[in-house]
Amino acid sequence: MGGEILRPADAGPDDVVLSWEGAGVLAVRLPQLADSLDHILAALERVHGMPLADLDRRTKQTVVRGLEARGAFSVRHGVETVASALGVSRFTVYNYLNRDKTS
Repeated sequence: MGGEILRPADAGPDDVVLSWEGAGVLAVRLPQLADSLDHILAALERVHGMPLADLDRRTKQTVVRGLEARGAFSVRHGVETVASALGVSRFTVYNYLNRDKTS
């Protein structure tokens, strides 16, 4: 997901320091959520073997459901980012989301 390993001495306040027997061994800098979404979208393209925009409608709907389950739409501009990757409008992404709730 794009995390970075650091020396404990280089850790910032938002980094996670992992300790062994009370001593910091290493630190992990987690990516920002927006960066994680980009990594997730790139991984989905690799899984499907093509740009997400080239997927058929049903597969795009499945992708949107999976992204919702992973919290993609809690990220600022998540809907816009996903819509752009899928080659659809924000309205279409919202329709995919609402379709599941009304079915």
